[in-house]
Amino acid sequence: MKTLAELQAIKEKMQSQVDLRNESHAGTRVVVGMATCGIAAGARPVLTAFSDLVQEHKLQDVSVTQTGCIGLCQYEPIVEVTTPDGEKVTYIKMTAEKAKKVVEQHLMRGTVVAEYTIGNSDVS
Repeated sequence: MKTLAELQAIKEKMQSQVDLRNESHAGTRVVVGMATCGIAAGARPVLTAFSDLVQEHKLQDVSVTQTGCIGLCQYEPIVEVTTPDGEKVTYIKMTAEKAKKVVEQHLMRGTVVAEYTIGNSDVS
């Protein structure tokens, strides 16, 4: 860090990440399971991918948060997407690459990516 402008840029980036994790948000919520099992299965890059993609696409009505154990360790990393009307979709065995498709299809277009959901036995 060499200038005040660089410090300001870092502050703004970090503030936008904190804003994404504001749980009082009334829009769509993306919750990533970050208990030990989730982290061991690769949840940290998934959380980062969702956070970065929501910022990149400037999705103002979406918050990205983390939680502890969701209780389905064999399906980790798990991501739950809850819309303002209360509909919850549980995505399992997520990766950063899958997160991109969920953001583009589900968060931006409202279409659930069924092949990644808990109800689909073909998830790999």
